Amino acid sequence: MNFAHEPVLFQETIESLDLKPEGIYVDCTLGAAGHSLGMLATESSIKLVGIDQDPQALERAKYRLATYAGQVTLIRDNFRHLRDILHGIGIKNVHGILMDIGVSSPQLDDGERGFSYHQDARLDMRMDPENPLDAWTVVNTYGQAELTKLIATYGEERWASRISEFIVTEREQYPIETTGQLVEVIKKAVPAGARESGVHPARRTFQALRIAVNDELGALQEALEQAVEVLYPGGRLAVITFHSLEDRIVKNAFQEQLGKCTCPPDLPICVCQNEPVARLVNRKPIVASFREVESNPRARSAKLRVLEKL
Repeated sequence: MNFAHEPVLFQETIESLDLKPEGIYVDCTLGAAGHSLGMLATESSIKLVGIDQDPQALERAKYRLATYAGQVTLIRDNFRHLRDILHGIGIKNVHGILMDIGVSSPQLDDGERGFSYHQDARLDMRMDPENPLDAWTVVNTYGQAELTKLIATYGEERWASRISEFIVTEREQYPIETTGQLVEVIKKAVPAGARESGVHPARRTFQALRIAVNDELGALQEALEQAVEVLYPGGRLAVITFHSLEDRIVKNAFQEQLGKCTCPPDLPICVCQNEPVARLVNRKPIVASFREVESNPRARSAKLRVLEKL
């Protein structure tokens, strides 16, 4: 098997987790196991729990991690169930957690999965093939107002209203079955003069559909609420995001763990009694170097934030 996969912010992520000998670590979004393989190669005595809802990803990871099979537990599930997953295998606390959010390179590169606007395939975009909701259903059954809100919110697309209008008009004639058909509709909707140089006109809409189909932001929020709880004191949570919606959720979740006073400014004394639960390891997010972006363009928007439990 040959897997063309280059994990983003690889060295920075491994270093930020501050791996401990014989520690227990969780890769919440296993993907092709690039980061997990790096963790095991760096500190060979650790135990690793790898979680992914995509059965194809688990098969790839099983192959790549075969050398460390005795130390690795692979779980097919959504990382939004983090606490229950760990309790189900007899683990209460762990020494570190990694979340690498969004679609993986193998998912994008597999044209049949329907994630890519560069390859024609049936509209799907499901990370979990058992998910009853797919992109075809969203595109062909959601109302125009609902589509507009979805594309504007999850895609931050300024032409959301026009795109949803064109989608509804198109599907009144016949269903939009494939990614290629959808791309053509979006190209018609976005005025030629408004297209950003180098940015595909369908990029934001496809992002929005993928997020909606997989409830990515909801899953991230739920997982973050559980992560610090299951960490040992001194344990670290490292999260890699790829767009502002994800990063905002992570930033706000981290801020809530810092114990900052939430009292009204006119109160003479603090009464909220907020106590810090964790500290920021890096005050500003870590971003990819120019060299990494040159060799792996998908790293250009990546941000790594790290939190340590007190």
